[in-house]
Amino acid sequence: MNPAATTPPTDDRPAAPRPPALSPSRAADFKRCPLLYRFRAIDRIPEIPSRAQLRGSLVHAALEALFTLPAADRLPAPATELVAPAWQRLVEHEPALAEVIGEGQRDRFLAEARTLLARYFTLEDPTGFTPEACELRVETDLDDGPRLRGFVDRLDISPQGLLRVVDYKTGRSPRPDGEAAALFQLKFYALVMLHTRGVVPARLRLLYLADGQVLDYTPDEDELRRFETTVRALWAAVRTATDARDFRPNPGPLCRWCDHRVRCPAFGGTAPPYPDPPDEHAGAGRTEEETNE
Repeated sequence: MNPAATTPPTDDRPAAPRPPALSPSRAADFKRCPLLYRFRAIDRIPEIPSRAQLRGSLVHAALEALFTLPAADRLPAPATELVAPAWQRLVEHEPALAEVIGEGQRDRFLAEARTLLARYFTLEDPTGFTPEACELRVETDLDDGPRLRGFVDRLDISPQGLLRVVDYKTGRSPRPDGEAAALFQLKFYALVMLHTRGVVPARLRLLYLADGQVLDYTPDEDELRRFETTVRALWAAVRTATDARDFRPNPGPLCRWCDHRVRCPAFGGTAPPYPDPPDEHAGAGRTEEETNE
């Protein structure tokens, strides 16, 4: 036996807590920049959502409301009437959002959302089906691994029992060399469903409303098992960083838009003291990043 393995630590720091549950957004954060993951998942430092993120949240809320209508009423004209009430609900839930979109910009902002919502109808006919669920929270614990958690924009089930996982994107579709990264989120959800429902979704679908493109993908179980290995490896890296309380910055082109530059050592800032153990359920609520990935 290696004596070092049984030697107690020499400092008096409490043991590092178990990291919060892993969502697609937080997984993407860690891959992009471990320090960003820490700020969002462990420190949980508030961020001011961008106009694009708020527009995405609004369109998602309007699409969720669309599917509460009778199938025959899911038409473009009634859909546009859902945008203003959806924005009002978002602001009532979080009044600070009204300061991001000033009163003088509100009409233009709502018009942008209506344009994206109208483009949805060029991609699907919502009068022809009724989803199994919208804004569905999915969660599972991997044996000796992380708790996976996320929100599915829409889950469809065919009369034959086949599952289709759908995610709305208010940005533009990726180039072919970026499709694999774009599908990470839906493979994540498909893996959760494989564990919770025992079936592989027949179709993963990304709907890009900015340019009216559809990205369909058909996974298989072997692929999802390989993907699970990737997720476990990512989680192991998160655990290592958490145990060491060592989350390194990874400077890159996206840093110019990061809310955390002021506290990032890569830009001369100082990270705050490492916080107390996070709530095991931290990250349970849907974030702006999850809404708009």
